[in-house]
Amino acid sequence: MSSPKVLFGFHAVGVRMKTAPKSIIEVYFETTRRDARMRQFLERAQEAGVRLIEADAPRIAKLAGSHGHQGVAARVEEIRDTRTLDELLDDLEEAGVASPLLLVLDGVTDPHNLGACLRVADGAGVHAVIAPKDHAVGINATVAKVASGAAETVPYFMVTNLARTLKELKARNIWVIGTSDDAPNTVYEVDLKGPVALVLGAEGDGMRQLTRKTCDELIGIPMMGAVSSLNVSVASGVCLYEALRQRTPPKVA
Repeated sequence: MSSPKVLFGFHAVGVRMKTAPKSIIEVYFETTRRDARMRQFLERAQEAGVRLIEADAPRIAKLAGSHGHQGVAARVEEIRDTRTLDELLDDLEEAGVASPLLLVLDGVTDPHNLGACLRVADGAGVHAVIAPKDHAVGINATVAKVASGAAETVPYFMVTNLARTLKELKARNIWVIGTSDDAPNTVYEVDLKGPVALVLGAEGDGMRQLTRKTCDELIGIPMMGAVSSLNVSVASGVCLYEALRQRTPPKVA
């Protein structure tokens, strides 16, 4: 049995209370915080039958490993999605999902960036996020806090060999599209309605050369000012929401 982990912040703890309240061992809350947001949070915790423990800010900060806890931290049992990436893709196929949308992060090592990417992925309806084991950050308390609950809802797969995984996606007829500053087309000029894996590189360095060579196509994001590139989480948002826009049927008047 795995050891308990810690979640902190209203969103991260709130999503766990909503999706898997029985996995929560206990919730620590700051007694000096009595605003409406804390009152609403405590009401939801009581409705969920969660064990509540009063604590001061230093104790919660020590538990969370961060002062950005918002007065809330929880010890929880780790919930593992035991499916492999192949099994998840098989499940999507069986469920009739003809055009899976995947986000691949090549070497994102900053937990704040990963958390933001997961949050964007959840919002855009991404079916899974994929990263290499040796050049990426895993899910930790900071990632979960920044993700605002998305670390609990978006499957995150860390694979041994990213290039091989991309080739396996291609064998499933998933079009692998990488992002690059020198790409011939922009994200607004390509068809993202089919099965797609969007690949974004690490902060500053971009995709590794082998990853780049494995992509079916490269696209760029137009940059109209003095700044030459976007943060990886912002770039993820631009690309994923363009895919969502293309995939969303027009409203009938």
